[in-house]
Amino acid sequence: MQITHEHQELYRTVKKFVEDEINPHVDEWEAAGIWPAHEVLRKMGTLGLLGITKPTEHGGLGLDYSFEVMFAQALGNCTCGAVPMGIGVQTDMATPALARFGSKELKKEYLEPAIRGEMVVSIAVSEAGAGSDVAGIKTWARKEDGDYVINGSKMWITNGTQSDWACVLVNTSEGKPHQNKSLIIVPMDAKGIDRKTKLDKLGMRASDTAMIFFDNVRVPRRNLIGQEGLGFMYQMMQFQEERLFGAASGIDGLLNLIQETIDYTAQRQAFGQSILDNQYVHFRIAELRTEVEALKALIYQTTEEYISGKHTPEHIAMLASMCKLKVGRVSREVTDALLQFWGGQGFMWENKVARAYRDTRLVSIGGGADEIMLGIICKAMGILPGKRKNEQRKAPQAA
Repeated sequence: MQITHEHQELYRTVKKFVEDEINPHVDEWEAAGIWPAHEVLRKMGTLGLLGITKPTEHGGLGLDYSFEVMFAQALGNCTCGAVPMGIGVQTDMATPALARFGSKELKKEYLEPAIRGEMVVSIAVSEAGAGSDVAGIKTWARKEDGDYVINGSKMWITNGTQSDWACVLVNTSEGKPHQNKSLIIVPMDAKGIDRKTKLDKLGMRASDTAMIFFDNVRVPRRNLIGQEGLGFMYQMMQFQEERLFGAASGIDGLLNLIQETIDYTAQRQAFGQSILDNQYVHFRIAELRTEVEALKALIYQTTEEYISGKHTPEHIAMLASMCKLKVGRVSREVTDALLQFWGGQGFMWENKVARAYRDTRLVSIGGGADEIMLGIICKAMGILPGKRKNEQRKAPQAA
């Protein structure tokens, strides 16, 4: 991926915003269990940061996805994972399908205010019995007169207690699980919605995460995104950008933690020398930095191949899944190792490494668990059980 002057300027703008407008308040928001999404997103919308890849005719910048990756990487300088996640829901999880497939009227009513930061949005896919198994959702939207009537529930919904609308995946017919689903825009002030249940999480504490119940919620049928029955496909497309965004937003946070650990262990003394002077410690830190740089290279490669348009969707899904898998595992490895080097101080709740240890654990679960990523990768490689070609490779013959 070529990093141009424009990429660098975008990165600097976003990083400065994080340092000035987010990081000074993170401790307060973590304690409160919620971030002021409307306030923060309105400021970001004023700077043009919420529609980087969205169409210019709807208020976006119309740039390719490499700029969104740079945006996500800069957000990684936030001293918690919760706020970048909430922002990512707005830019890369709840709005891509609307931007691609929504009607002009739907984009004007819902996408444009989201780009301006005037509306906060959620993506409502997961359910208590259907997390990574998206095809297993039970929420239904049945047609009645000119409306959809929605019944069911959604679980683990980021921004869920304060969003103005949600992009909701529902069943709209009795057909096959991959062909009977639709994405519908649901205003969150609609009658019959209960979202009072804010979930208490291990990490990502500054992000409000809700359980949402739909009891005969009526929305106009014009709120359908694209075609009825194609919701599963649209959501799978949204997942690719979600996974790339999530991977990119992990880079700088890990690099910052590594540097802070170097600084801390250099001045922390034990047995007559600094902790950093132990060969195991500085060798291990070198290994961790190498892993993060390898992750960064994979993300940049995937982004380059994605924006080139020269590769199949299956190939891009494989690479995006590799990025998602790798960032989750590298994050767990890095935060666990660094916490050990901080000793007792690393076990303190307010410590940045401890917070990252809690926050990044979600990366291997949310947006498709590690096991789902491995399945996607195996499918693209043609090595899933029962799906391999009948022909087996012949062993080379002796000369």
